[in-house]
Amino acid sequence: MEPRNPLAEHPVVRDAASMSDLIHDYGMIPFFANPVPGFSIEEHTPRDCWFTSDNLGPWDWKIDCIQTGDIAYGKFLWGGKAAFATVEVYRELVNWRRSLPKNIPTDDQQVILDMLCEQGSLTVTDVRKRLGIPKGKADALLARLQMQGRVVTGDISRVYRGPNLTYSGWQRSTFCTPEALFEELDFPFPGFKPRVFQSERTPEASLSFVKETVCQVCGDIPDKLLMKMLG
Repeated sequence: MEPRNPLAEHPVVRDAASMSDLIHDYGMIPFFANPVPGFSIEEHTPRDCWFTSDNLGPWDWKIDCIQTGDIAYGKFLWGGKAAFATVEVYRELVNWRRSLPKNIPTDDQQVILDMLCEQGSLTVTDVRKRLGIPKGKADALLARLQMQGRVVTGDISRVYRGPNLTYSGWQRSTFCTPEALFEELDFPFPGFKPRVFQSERTPEASLSFVKETVCQVCGDIPDKLLMKMLG
């Protein structure tokens, strides 16, 4: 079986709508280029759509994508690199990740999870102030919780600065649990149908599902490389 070339087979990403379509088509995809050629938002997007004078490209479009409520975004592939996934695929990745002994939260990580239970969502500043730690350590704790499948990006807001309140790409992220984001809505919108985030598969079956999802896009990539991605 010849590996597919995702970059050649899918229309290029030129706006938030086509970026969302790509994520739903693939089920899961890293944000930036990685050891699997063509398997990233970056490689699907023409260079003239990145950080031009009037277009921030995927860096800004990701906000619209995650605000649909149907896309997970966070640092959950390649050992902590940014990626997108549909709820259906992300659910299975989380089910497998949480079953691994290495992903049992440490004491510091559990403090953050307890904070989320109390407050619903947090920024990295909230974590830093509550724990009295530098920003770098707070970032690292949140990144590790994202790899465990226990925390995900809840929302991203644009930051406007300067005398003219200019938006030049600065953003502020909040974090929450996947269950809070995809299942527990305080104010359901019209037509909203409650979803159950917990998978019905065994962790092993969930891993097989996620592997198959990636291979349907990328072809038969080596299992060692695939597991390095899924980690």
